[in-house]
Amino acid sequence: MKPTLSDRILSLPESQTLAMAGKARELQAQGHEVIKLNLGEPDFQTPDHIKAAAKKALDDGYTFYPPVNGYPELRQAIADKFKRENSLDFTADQIVVSTGAKQSLANVLMCLLNDGDETVVLAPFWVSYAAQITLSGGTPIYATAGIEQDFKVTAEELEEKITSKTKVVMFSSPCNPTGSVFTKSELEAIAKVIEKHPQIIVISDEIYEHINFGGKHESIAQFDSIKDRVVIVNGFSKGYAMTGWRLGYIAAPVWLAKACNKMQGQITSGANSIAQRAAIEALNGDMAPTYKMRDAYLRRRDLVKGMLDKIEGLKTNNPQGAFYTFPDVSSYFGKSDGETTINNSYDFAMYLLNKKHVSVVDGEGFGAPDCIRISFAASDDSLKEAVKRIGEACGELK
Repeated sequence: MKPTLSDRILSLPESQTLAMAGKARELQAQGHEVIKLNLGEPDFQTPDHIKAAAKKALDDGYTFYPPVNGYPELRQAIADKFKRENSLDFTADQIVVSTGAKQSLANVLMCLLNDGDETVVLAPFWVSYAAQITLSGGTPIYATAGIEQDFKVTAEELEEKITSKTKVVMFSSPCNPTGSVFTKSELEAIAKVIEKHPQIIVISDEIYEHINFGGKHESIAQFDSIKDRVVIVNGFSKGYAMTGWRLGYIAAPVWLAKACNKMQGQITSGANSIAQRAAIEALNGDMAPTYKMRDAYLRRRDLVKGMLDKIEGLKTNNPQGAFYTFPDVSSYFGKSDGETTINNSYDFAMYLLNKKHVSVVDGEGFGAPDCIRISFAASDDSLKEAVKRIGEACGELK
């Protein structure tokens, strides 16, 4: 009898964003000039004052194991940030720092879900939500909104999906992959639904908080009736261009924060010590570089949307945050260039990659099989050339 892999890993899908990145690298290795608009990664360098804090941390000897849940100074800085920027009251013992927001999400789900527990996911959603729910023993239930309502699920649509088995509701705002942003009134309506179901914890993924084109960020944790049942997930990768530093965090009820600390202690222990010291400077230091990046993303959004809107057959929303656009490409299903027939968004994404060497991600893994995700975290010249190629590719489908 040969060794075998577990059912758990065999049933786990590969991340679509990482899979497409791999395919793009293969084409690049063959000598093709691929424009990569598939990964959600800022194309900016980490601001200099944050880098300087990391260098100082090395000189100051921060090379030992940190506490599992993060340095006390960082957890306090995160609590202070919530008060200063969001008018939310958290204490340092409600904060757990992890190796990226992805681990933060996994910690929470593994600490909450038993086999058969349901998690209502507002769709479209970030690709790893469903896989993490399943790995935790839970069952994902999808409440889905299309482009005609800016991909935002209403409170009424959410309520229809809640059952006695629902233990978690999760979503992101600003949203990956759509760029949609829930308003305060929309969040308040959702909060009123959650009020009726005291067994439900809300996981609010706010990693794109600082890439918001509409003004003040709104968190569902602001509503008193449910604030003790909200977990905010955030981090440093997007707003501070710190993807490689691998640092995220939660703000949660103390009982859940303690559980996540226990879980993390058995898996990774504390996050990188140098990154944590740099993160303190990110939170307390100059925000001008973050705002400069946000303004660049806004300019790029307008550039990309203006060009996409000229391509017949594509339907786009107007993202109010993050750095993605999520066009509906279903009008091309059933069409062909004579060699490739487009049956779904995966076919469309592979057609763009193979025909025009533009890498995007199909919408199936985001819960929106009619769409593709395009990241505009790239230079203006790259975006112009990429959308020109997309237009050419679409024009060859009959």
